[in-house]
Amino acid sequence: MSKAYDVMAASCPSRTVLHRIGARWTIFVITALADRGGPMRFTELKHHIEGITPKVLTETLRALETDGLVLRTDRGGNPRHVEYALTKLGHSLQVPLSAVREWAETHVPEILEAQQRAAGSETGAAGTHH
Repeated sequence: MSKAYDVMAASCPSRTVLHRIGARWTIFVITALADRGGPMRFTELKHHIEGITPKVLTETLRALETDGLVLRTDRGGNPRHVEYALTKLGHSLQVPLSAVREWAETHVPEILEAQQRAAGSETGAAGTHH
């Protein structure tokens, strides 16, 4: 059976999907919503995801909503009460993202050591030409 999509093909729409999954803040938003196990308000997400700006959080939530990964529910009121939650599709993404998160957290020491070695070899090789 042949694959319907091939990410290695330049015109394959699966590249757009991978771009979204690989976007800098996607893993944090999906993980925050999954960790909560239920809806979160914008301010809760912003406080939970350290370092994210309101503008970037808004853009990320809109993109995830457009892709069907996050559901935005406006409950009205004054001030406005808006909640965000993972859709069924969004929950399914948590499985592979959780594996990536675990891998990253497990291998931090090795990555940091490699970066230090690379930085040391760059400064040591500054005066040499190849």
